[in-house]
Amino acid sequence: MVSQDPSSPETPSVPPETPAPAGGIGMAEPIYQAPVEQPDTIVVPPPDAAGTAQANPSTSFQNPFIPNVQVPTADGTSPEDSSRKPFVKIFLLLFGLLLVGLLGWFIWGRVSGGGTTSTKEVTLNYWSLWENDEVTRQFIAEYEATHPGVKIQYTQQSPKQYRERLQSAINRGEGPDIFRFHNTWIPMLRSQLALVPPTVMTPAEFTTAFFPVASNDLVAGTSIFGLPLMMDGLGLYINDALFATAGVSEPSTWTDVINLIPKLTVKNGTAIVTSTIALGTTNNVEHFSDILALMFLQNGASIANPVGKEAEGTLIFYRKFSDTSDPLYTWSDGMDNSISAFANGRVAMILAPSWRAHEIAQLNPQLRFHIVPAPQLQGNAVAWASYWVEGVSSRSPNQEAAWEFVKYMTSAEGATKLYTEASKSRLFGEPYARVELANSIAEDPYLGAFVKQAVYARSFPMASRTYDNGLNDKLIQYATDAVNGMVTGGSPTQVLTTMAAGFRQVLSSYGLTSEPEISPAP
Repeated sequence: MVSQDPSSPETPSVPPETPAPAGGIGMAEPIYQAPVEQPDTIVVPPPDAAGTAQANPSTSFQNPFIPNVQVPTADGTSPEDSSRKPFVKIFLLLFGLLLVGLLGWFIWGRVSGGGTTSTKEVTLNYWSLWENDEVTRQFIAEYEATHPGVKIQYTQQSPKQYRERLQSAINRGEGPDIFRFHNTWIPMLRSQLALVPPTVMTPAEFTTAFFPVASNDLVAGTSIFGLPLMMDGLGLYINDALFATAGVSEPSTWTDVINLIPKLTVKNGTAIVTSTIALGTTNNVEHFSDILALMFLQNGASIANPVGKEAEGTLIFYRKFSDTSDPLYTWSDGMDNSISAFANGRVAMILAPSWRAHEIAQLNPQLRFHIVPAPQLQGNAVAWASYWVEGVSSRSPNQEAAWEFVKYMTSAEGATKLYTEASKSRLFGEPYARVELANSIAEDPYLGAFVKQAVYARSFPMASRTYDNGLNDKLIQYATDAVNGMVTGGSPTQVLTTMAAGFRQVLSSYGLTSEPEISPAP
């Protein structure tokens, strides 16, 4: 997944976002509740004593195609036969004319392509973000060849202001039929998302096909909000040369990371020449909000209400790596951006999503690196999930055809084809979202970590690089202020109390939680 950032067109005004109903955030239950649709009411007359609907005597009638029984005359004819013959002839004449008309209409429909026997061509507009036309062209051509009435018009969008453009276009009735959205966007896109029909996939089928975090994020009761094509999160990038020079092994726990700091960190006086790991700051640690959220989850902190000893311990631990007075000091806010620093061999480890590998390989094609699962606390496996989903517009007039395309695209066959096409022009395609495909990339040096972690991954709206200007970005700003508040001398209790209050306000505005009492540790 390679991020593109061309200039975005002017964004039209966006109607207020529709918040989701209140609900908890976490693994125990879905954070989104499905809308309840009331069925149309059909009024049926009450049955009579015999159990049949009562007829109005003033409007009762006899079926004209069932004549009254008559006693035949001596010559074998009914007394009314002679009077009925002209009407029979007229009826037969009209019936014959009707048949001729229907036959002519049928023939004309076959010749002209009109009528009910013709195949109506459907054009599906598909907005996506990361795959260019080179990757999707062959896949779409093959789908169109096997679905002669369907055309797919693919558009790669810029991620900047994408969410606002998408919602504005859908609300104007000009939006795409199919679009990509982030797994945390459901509260913002609720009124624009069509639910997955049970003929495409049921919740039980979804749970079997995809990783547990996807079920938690995208399924609420009998409602499914979209189908994931990929799964991503945070992996630990390892610089092979720096590890080999130091003669150390890749870490699997945070204790291992701590033990590596004196072996991998190189200083010139107090200046850091080579860092062990990029942590502790907000301005130059890419995906710091994802990392901090993962640490909260691993340490058992309430991420929706980050106060108390678990939350404070997490924030203190994160800051240690860039605190000049701490033995774990190995990173500073004066260093390059963590992605550039890793590509240039200035830091031995970073935490980042899979798609950053493409960027790193472009920055330094000679760099040898691989990716392993994120470090864990002893006995508590929690990974991070941040991924994109394929959805269908609730305003699309072609929802049935759109869901059929999404169903195929996210199937094992479709996902494999897209992965293969993407791999022709870069290191790899997007990590598979389907459980059945995980083994095929489990040993891949870049992607294996992500599918291995996916079975115990969790998510929360602190995902970086979604450019949503909404739920994620608002929460990330409060997290930024908390970390920076520690730098300027604020206590963990103070900065987290402010962060929790901000989280409560933002989450409540999207209907994601009631406003809990904040009880900071004494």
